[in-house]
Amino acid sequence: MSVTTVVVTRNRWPDLERTLPRHAGPVLLVDNGSEDGTAPRVRERFPRIGVIGLDRNHGAAARNVGVEAADTPYVAFSDDDSWWAPGSLDRAAAHFDRSPRLAVLAARLLVGETGELDPVCREMAASPLPRAVDLPGPPVLGFVACGAVVRRSAFLDAGGFDEVVFFAGEEERLALDLAAGCWGLAYVEDVVAHHHPSPRRDDPQARRVRIARNRLLTAVMRRPWAEVREVTRELAGSRTGSAAIADAVPRLPGALRRRNRLPRRVEDRRRMLEDEPVGQRG
Repeated sequence: MSVTTVVVTRNRWPDLERTLPRHAGPVLLVDNGSEDGTAPRVRERFPRIGVIGLDRNHGAAARNVGVEAADTPYVAFSDDDSWWAPGSLDRAAAHFDRSPRLAVLAARLLVGETGELDPVCREMAASPLPRAVDLPGPPVLGFVACGAVVRRSAFLDAGGFDEVVFFAGEEERLALDLAAGCWGLAYVEDVVAHHHPSPRRDDPQARRVRIARNRLLTAVMRRPWAEVREVTRELAGSRTGSAAIADAVPRLPGALRRRNRLPRRVEDRRRMLEDEPVGQRG
């Protein structure tokens, strides 16, 4: 096998009981400071799965630990409520083997018992970015982590996920940095992941606040100051956005330390997506 699946979890043992048996090939579980005995339970029930226990919650950056520990050239991400369709990771590896510039393969993500297509996939399939002959699908500048496979070396070179945004919308900064490094990201429909959202998910409003907060923090880290001001003005017009701005303030010093403007070519592509009507963005 040339793909390791990295699963990150925190206090969701009931979900793991359901999803871990569905994973094939090498699997590494990164326990993100769980307090429900997840790590020892997994070691006992699923001895074939490697378990890495962290002493605290690192957010999305916990995936970096799994990627570093993997000894395969490609790594697939799963959450505790998602898994990969049979044969999909073999197809993903074949795409990476044929496309040396490919850093992220964004898969077709099917949601819930009915297997509805995640709306983000429709947007990625309709990406307005210029097609690239050396990529296996439409080029994109974003992805959903639990439906993505990455080239391990490219992921690590770009720094992986970071603890400034922590969680929710953590993919954007990584996608932009990979594009800045001339790596390709593509949406590929013949690679399929399943996501059955956990009933133990966080409060929806709190998640909306985090996503908005992280949009602002990512802009601070990578976008022109004019764009940062525009995002701030937009967020200030709603209760959710105002809460997001307040939540971002303690994290601003970390974002400013990591500030590094995108190359013009990547900024132009990012603006191309922003100019598209909603529902047609990649």
